[in-house]
Amino acid sequence: MSAKPERDTVIVKLRPHSRALFWPTLVLVVVVGGVGYVAGLAAEQWQLVVVLVIAALLVFTGWFMPLCRWLSRRYTITNRRVVVRSGFFVRTRQELLHSRAHDVTVRRGGLQIVFRSGDVILNSGQDAPVILKDVSSADLVQEALHDLIEAAQREQTGR
Repeated sequence: MSAKPERDTVIVKLRPHSRALFWPTLVLVVVVGGVGYVAGLAAEQWQLVVVLVIAALLVFTGWFMPLCRWLSRRYTITNRRVVVRSGFFVRTRQELLHSRAHDVTVRRGGLQIVFRSGDVILNSGQDAPVILKDVSSADLVQEALHDLIEAAQREQTGR
């Protein structure tokens, strides 16, 4: 009689660092302030309509689209695997079992060092690496993944 396989337990759900929303939010504030200023200068109704249409396009492309892109990327770490979901219209899902991973690396750029975030790269040796892009507290995520991978490999060898 075989034992039941252990169910996935979600340990943490992550998103990329919210720093990615700084410039889009700045665009939103500038556009709203600019509309308020230019609307007072518009002498005719059609000028106001043109200003509002241009502002709506700028807000859509400069704030709403980046916000949707940021919201569409999710990382889930369970006790058995890492799941990366991305995409808005075309969804992509990438999974890696902890028992198949053998290397966890943190890569940091300039601002990522300041904000203690980074890209966590999980290598399995066979497939393309799974990359958790711009994760907050990257060192803590790396530590937790090391522990989970070690536990999965220990369980696999039966020790």
